Amino acid sequence: MYDIDNVRKDFPILTREVYGKPLVYLDNGATTQKPLCVLDAMRDEYLNVNANVHRGVHYLSQQATDLHEASRETVRKFINAPKVEEIIFTRGTTESLNLVASSFCDRFMKEGDEVIVSVMEHHSNIVPWQLQAAKKGIALRVIPMTDEGDLIVDEFEKLINDRTRIVSVTQVSNVLGTVNPVKEIIRIAHEHNVPVMVDGAQSTPHMKVDVQELDCDFFAFSGHKVYGPTGVGVLYGKEKWLDMMPPYQGGGEMIESVSFEKTVFEKLPFKFEAGTPDYVATHGLAKALDYVSALGLDNIAAHEQYLTRYAMEQLQTIPGMRIFGTSSHKDAVVSFLVGDIHHLDMGTLLDRLGIAVRTGHHCAEPLMTRLGIAGTVRASFALYNTVEEVDSLVAGVRRVSRMF
Repeated sequence: MYDIDNVRKDFPILTREVYGKPLVYLDNGATTQKPLCVLDAMRDEYLNVNANVHRGVHYLSQQATDLHEASRETVRKFINAPKVEEIIFTRGTTESLNLVASSFCDRFMKEGDEVIVSVMEHHSNIVPWQLQAAKKGIALRVIPMTDEGDLIVDEFEKLINDRTRIVSVTQVSNVLGTVNPVKEIIRIAHEHNVPVMVDGAQSTPHMKVDVQELDCDFFAFSGHKVYGPTGVGVLYGKEKWLDMMPPYQGGGEMIESVSFEKTVFEKLPFKFEAGTPDYVATHGLAKALDYVSALGLDNIAAHEQYLTRYAMEQLQTIPGMRIFGTSSHKDAVVSFLVGDIHHLDMGTLLDRLGIAVRTGHHCAEPLMTRLGIAGTVRASFALYNTVEEVDSLVAGVRRVSRMF
């Protein structure tokens, strides 16, 4: 196990106070704090290496390009992708999902075709497919779940038919914390020659991801949820699919040649990277992935799973407590309500105690409908959180509950 006190020293923001109380930051599912090594690397690049990447003949441009492409290789190794050409930089998981929905549908889907998602998807993995449904007449089919928050794989198998063109599911629910059996879902889909897109926004910070072992066709994650900068993310795609899919956007960087008669697109991955990339952010992302790798994802997972179990046990001692997501396969997230206390009231009063949690529907309104509620309070854990912070959360919830 790593030394949690030393880890916390890498995140100066954790030492600040809110309303005169020590900050207890438990909103990591929304975004994580950034270690000094990430901030230092980005500042150093802006100070010493700032120049637009690719095609520049001068020294700074070549140096910036080297850093940018080295970052792509870091990402490739982090998720064990076979080829660096299969790593596409985007603005985040949302753009990655929109890219696949748009380009895949343009190339492979027509009216009457179907995409399968799950009931626990983030809006980012629902709305892009609905936009395509409005344009092309495709349909969404939805994998149901149990009351505990487990996807019902038998029902998924029944949804697949000769009109199914793609399956797009989250690896970990941002509300329930459920770790979905995506490897099994991928195996079943591939038996029907159907590709699978995996939303890894909530899994990549917490567990080892091996896209070759999963055998997924597409995988997406965001930099800001894995201790990197905002506005940068990754789409991994198998080369065979990316080669056949049309570009998502047009402009600079993604072209080989342009005339008024014809445009020839660049090879992968640049075909999907129109415009100047956030090359400083990609360098910051690589530093974040190196940081996580140095701590050890197994160590991080063990630490966070202990915090999750401990939080579940302690919160359940509070009268009126309702926890949503009680799967035995659960990670780093606890969503709850207490009695009739509105989630916004609970979150606002916890904030006054210095405790940062997320409230609302968490961009998962269909899941809230399935649960029969309007929203929850969500505490989500990261590699720098402590048992003492969980105790502060529990004490805070208990205090607020007594007020009502």
